[in-house]
Amino acid sequence: MAIEIRAVLNRKDLYTFIHLPEKIHAGHSNWVPPIYMDDWIFFNPLKNKSFEYCDTILAIALKSGECVGRIMGIINHKYNESHNENDARFCFMETWNDKDVYHSLIDFVEEWAREKGKDNLVGPLGFSDKDPQGFMVQGFEEPIVIATNANFAYMPELLLEEGYSKKVDCVVYKVDIPAEIPDFYKAIYQRALQRNNIEILEFSSRKKIKPLIHSVLHLLNDTFAGIYAFVPFEEREMDDFANRYLPLLDPKFIKVIRDKEKNILSFIIGMPDISKGIRASKGHVLPFGIFQIISSRKKSTQLNLLLGGIKEEYRGLGLDVIMGVKMLETAQKHGISFIDSHLELETNIKMRKEMERMGGVVYKRYRIYQKKL
Repeated sequence: MAIEIRAVLNRKDLYTFIHLPEKIHAGHSNWVPPIYMDDWIFFNPLKNKSFEYCDTILAIALKSGECVGRIMGIINHKYNESHNENDARFCFMETWNDKDVYHSLIDFVEEWAREKGKDNLVGPLGFSDKDPQGFMVQGFEEPIVIATNANFAYMPELLLEEGYSKKVDCVVYKVDIPAEIPDFYKAIYQRALQRNNIEILEFSSRKKIKPLIHSVLHLLNDTFAGIYAFVPFEEREMDDFANRYLPLLDPKFIKVIRDKEKNILSFIIGMPDISKGIRASKGHVLPFGIFQIISSRKKSTQLNLLLGGIKEEYRGLGLDVIMGVKMLETAQKHGISFIDSHLELETNIKMRKEMERMGGVVYKRYRIYQKKL
């Protein structure tokens, strides 16, 4: 049966693109739908600033008029120029276990990338590392969290058949919440407090967080500058990012440290898992889905770490331990059983050692692949 690959050029095809995964993953107990309101913003070049410095293409695969697959291609010019690379990316790829459809989709983006003069195709990788990245290769039975992929095992297997190889892995740690804070953590915590002239900020409302958003994201830019696939926030992107995620966050799980001059030195952001609420709402926030999402957040026993950073000259002074102790105390108080570290590059040895010092074990793994064009 002939396969047609069609670029997404109108709202009808974009609707098909956005909603295809719910058909492919019907009955997939671990899959979490996107928040569809966010997807319509994310894939809109007029609302998502990332499109301004990227070439993109969205495509769907059709058999007898029925959509059987999708893919997105991205060329991030800002990242390529700043890292002296000449890569294109693929992402948001979805198919049933159909080798011909899979080949047609990936071949379509490869040809698009060649026409654009690119040397390699890498992925799954979106505009930046803040988007879902990598195909899951370990932990298929484990819970999926927001902004991560939930692919079937055949997706990376079919990619290998297309001539792709591993570029880098991202690992996810599971850290059980201890009944008591370990003594060695308490000792480091006390020394760090005495040695550093700092204040610890904890929050009970989002209103108090908003004035700090730009400062926090500027620190994030500095902290993540050398991380693979990271693209710094521009000023105009900071509010968009905050508006997307702040309504979902519980302020109690945000910790900030600043000096007496009110300069932010470090921060960590966690969020009780909301995947059950998103599944219950089927990805629709309005009119009542938001209540299901908030309810699941309140009942969750899983805490997902989202972002964190420490000003370079303050690393190694125990600020990470101060934030870790404060986060563990809040988690204990609210009945959290374990922490999901979110994705950490396998090459980020310092962060991995910190997770392992807390007793964390790798329980999920995502792989980014590459192919020379």
